[in-house]
Amino acid sequence: MGGWLACMAVMAVAGREATRELSVFEVMELRSLIGFCLLYPLIRRAGGLRAMKTARPWVHLLRNVVHYGAQCGWLVALGLISIAQVVSIEFTMPIWVAIMAVAFLGERMGLWKNIAVLLGLVGVAIIVRPFGGEIGAGQLIALAASVGFGASVILMKALTRTDRVTVILVWMVAIQSVLGLVPALLVWQWPSPAEWGWLAVIGFCGTYSHYCMARAMLHADATIVVPMDFLRVPLAALTGWLVYAERVDLFTAVGATLILAGNLLNLRTAKKP
Repeated sequence: MGGWLACMAVMAVAGREATRELSVFEVMELRSLIGFCLLYPLIRRAGGLRAMKTARPWVHLLRNVVHYGAQCGWLVALGLISIAQVVSIEFTMPIWVAIMAVAFLGERMGLWKNIAVLLGLVGVAIIVRPFGGEIGAGQLIALAASVGFGASVILMKALTRTDRVTVILVWMVAIQSVLGLVPALLVWQWPSPAEWGWLAVIGFCGTYSHYCMARAMLHADATIVVPMDFLRVPLAALTGWLVYAERVDLFTAVGATLILAGNLLNLRTAKKP
């Protein structure tokens, strides 16, 4: 999960720079294609494309359709409501993951896991301070995207029980490349040399962040792994401060402290039998 968080922080900067000139759909499509090239060494080491067969193709298809749809919903929501609201609603995902993990994976939510999730949600709410208006289409779309991301995580966890991480990633880039091809072609323009550099970073981080997430799912319950994703919010604030000189205010510091406390509590209790 440390690898996932580092990749996501770097990709936030690369994504901002790449989308200054290119459409989001084109960036997403090239991310998948570049990701496939970057995966090739792992594919070859695992036995080649023939070794990427799976007994559960429909689960892979469902997971990636849901994930791609959630990504699109998230982008639509960004055009309807503030970024603060989108981010806050997005981080309700651990709630949906916890519910689905209990319902479909047989995992348990104890007192300390519940407290860890609660601390994370409170921390995020303090940082983004989003509420105070009526619920509209943007909020509902963002909420649907959050549920979709949660379902994608649960499906990934289920796939790790039968498929290797490399197989999961190959099916992800293949399916999402097909799903995003037409939207990308409709807005296509050739990237500049500098844009290709940012796209390479996005391809690497976008691919290997999922590799790290899938590996984490092999070693811990989804209800342990996912709350660590709350750390993306303070890490994003730190990245913004270091790269773009964006200020980190008192609310961000307090929220980050609560998020860190929840994660440390979650990891500490996870070590106990």
